[in-house]
Amino acid sequence: MRVISGTARGRRLKELTGMETRPTTDKVKESLFSIIQFELPGRRVLDLFGGTGQLGIEALSRGAAHCTFVDQRRDAVALIRENLKLTGLSDQARVVQGDSLGFLSACREKFDVILLDPPYEGDLMDRALELVTKIDILSEHGIIVCETAAQKKLSDLPPAYQWGREYRYGQIKLTIGRRTEGTR
Repeated sequence: MRVISGTARGRRLKELTGMETRPTTDKVKESLFSIIQFELPGRRVLDLFGGTGQLGIEALSRGAAHCTFVDQRRDAVALIRENLKLTGLSDQARVVQGDSLGFLSACREKFDVILLDPPYEGDLMDRALELVTKIDILSEHGIIVCETAAQKKLSDLPPAYQWGREYRYGQIKLTIGRRTEGTR
């Protein structure tokens, strides 16, 4: 696992041991960042299910101003901090250990890009999307990137939000959502 482009290009990131975390493959990560490359410079990013931190770190490497990483696992949070240090991006990051949905419920800030890559099993994606849109933490014209299993159908979004394109990579699907109107 490595940083693909930007200021930390080529740096190898450390990975978690065990099967609890499913890192995004380099192929899918490269495609994801090709899709949103013009959305990143100077923007505030939320990597809600941080895992190794690779998605948020890639965003920072490509010019995002700041990234907030959230993960409930202590070992994941320690690894995110270590990977940020390895890439020299710690000063542009905030790392939060805690429940992702709890973080959203208490969140009082806006983000320009929200990266959602929860475990494929269960309903975390739907619950996270519901909270993101309900508490309205995506800035106007902001973007949500959802990584799911290819067969997963995402719920409809409320009127200020809309789904864009879907991109399939074997058993993985990326879905892009946007905030299209001003504050509700």
